Amino acid sequence: MRSRQRAFSAVMRLCVKCLRVGRRRRFRLAWRLQQLWRYGHLCLGSLLYNSFTNSDVVLDSLFEPIYWLVDHVTRWFGVVFVALVIVLTSSIVAIVYICLLPLILQTYPPGWICWHLAYGHWNLLMILFHYYMAITTPPGHPPQAKSNTVAVSICRKCISPKPARAHHCSICNRCVLKMDHHCPWLNNCVGHYNHRYFFSFCLFMTMGCVYCGISSWDIFREAYAAIQRLKLLEKETLQVAANQTYYQTPPPTFSFRQRAFHKSIVYLWVLCSSVALALGALTLWHAALITRGETSIERHINNKERQRLQKKGRVFRNPYSYGTWANWKVFLGVDTHRHWLTRVLLPSTHLPHGTGLSWDHPPCVTEPRTPLLAI
Repeated sequence: MRSRQRAFSAVMRLCVKCLRVGRRRRFRLAWRLQQLWRYGHLCLGSLLYNSFTNSDVVLDSLFEPIYWLVDHVTRWFGVVFVALVIVLTSSIVAIVYICLLPLILQTYPPGWICWHLAYGHWNLLMILFHYYMAITTPPGHPPQAKSNTVAVSICRKCISPKPARAHHCSICNRCVLKMDHHCPWLNNCVGHYNHRYFFSFCLFMTMGCVYCGISSWDIFREAYAAIQRLKLLEKETLQVAANQTYYQTPPPTFSFRQRAFHKSIVYLWVLCSSVALALGALTLWHAALITRGETSIERHINNKERQRLQKKGRVFRNPYSYGTWANWKVFLGVDTHRHWLTRVLLPSTHLPHGTGLSWDHPPCVTEPRTPLLAI
């Protein structure tokens, strides 16, 4: 009897000891998992922590793969976009010379003929010149070698000094002086040395499209009406042909040349009107930026700085703005009254004011302003 009690008590002690060991092991396992989770969270936080991190930085990090894809697609398709501009512009010029110019010479009085010939060829010359210069002119880059260039920061991608108003282009993979944006239609960055060419091309292309749209409005309406009549006649011809034999089918009313003429006029007016609206809006936007003495990138930077100073009760002032009229003179490089003709209304390859590395007082501005730190 005693032996049974001893055996039973030994079994019970063994069970209690196993339960205690199991509890201790489960507690140790949970404790170790909790410690590993805290340690991993600490390591991850130490790698990603930044006192300047905010929602904008997080969104930029999430969209980084999309930015990479867009940059590489834009880089490879830049040549395609340039070829598309050349093809579309050449088609419009060909239609004007083949279709519109003979009508102008036959129907217009001598005064209007001289006006169309002079203005049309001048506008075409300005478009071709500024587009070629905007494509082939480098925007300007900071020197890679050691120099005495005054820098306001260090580019975190180039790991080199970055002057004021310079920004890194992820498509060109270089810093650009006074960068405005990377234009895929130019396959080039718009910066310090080709900003004027880019804006002039947009302006003269918009003027040319408006000119073609207004000049061809009456002919466009006639051509559109003729195409509608052609469609009705084709339907009537098919209905008559269904009730007659093949040798009794009436001949077509419009010849191939007439059809091509009407469709070319419609194509010209639709394309010129579309480009005039889209490019005209872009030209107005850049004109507003030039009036304020800032670029597209500086527009966002200045807005943030303006809001930051406004909270402190202070007023933001753009250090690169010299007034509305002076900003245009600085941008176009107009130093004298004669330059409005030789540098604005005629093709000119003059360089902009300054080197893009430092921003001294332009000679065309009569009232100097107090220098401020670059933003």
